Amino acid sequence: MKHITLRSKLSLLILSATLILPGCAQTLVKDDTRNSSAGTSHCSGSEWVDDSTLAVMPIPVVAFFMPHTDLNDIKADDYLKRCGDSAKLVNREVDVGHGACIPAALTRVLTLGIWQWCPASVSWEADVQP
Repeated sequence: MKHITLRSKLSLLILSATLILPGCAQTLVKDDTRNSSAGTSHCSGSEWVDDSTLAVMPIPVVAFFMPHTDLNDIKADDYLKRCGDSAKLVNREVDVGHGACIPAALTRVLTLGIWQWCPASVSWEADVQP
């Protein structure tokens, strides 16, 4: 009996991970990799940002079933411009990681579905041509 119970728990864990983890990262920009020419420098960085959402109809409990809108718009250009002129950037990549949003989902429960706090990690990198 315990073998079946362990197998069902393992199946439930795998199913849960399959449903939750694909939404943990989002790639905003990813260029095809090109060979860098001589004199090219590499630029990269990361920072935590607020990617919170608010229900379109902020009515308690009903808000769980309503679409949510982002309070802060995360744009790749805002981070890539830290590397320099966009015309000189190659091999660009900007990723947004939402892994910390999973434990922070408690804020959505506490606010009855109206608001969800989501600390997201934005990382960017690019090669800068001379």
